[in-house]
Amino acid sequence: MSTLDALTKLSSAEDFFAALDVPYDPAVVNVARLHILRRMGQYLNGTEIEGLDDAAIREACRAHLAHAYEDFLRSSPIRERVFKVHQDAIKPPPPPTFVPLSVLTSQEP
Repeated sequence: MSTLDALTKLSSAEDFFAALDVPYDPAVVNVARLHILRRMGQYLNGTEIEGLDDAAIREACRAHLAHAYEDFLRSSPIRERVFKVHQDAIKPPPPPTFVPLSVLTSQEP
């Protein structure tokens, strides 16, 4: 079974760390598990893995998981803003719509 096939069958962040032999602190993973896996996916999306042999793909996955984990050792899920809900939380509100009073008042008798 290829590395990517094996990873698609995993069900927890801890399984990813074990399968890719990446050491981790359970306290960090308990807080940021989805964020770490999402960041790993973002890193993988930016990597050309087509044409690589399985050992190279496994090493890329391992490196990206370790890099994603390091991101959350130094930061927090809120500061990293991996998910849209966190990204939207810092967007400035849209400017208020100005409606002149003359538009609201009727000119007809």
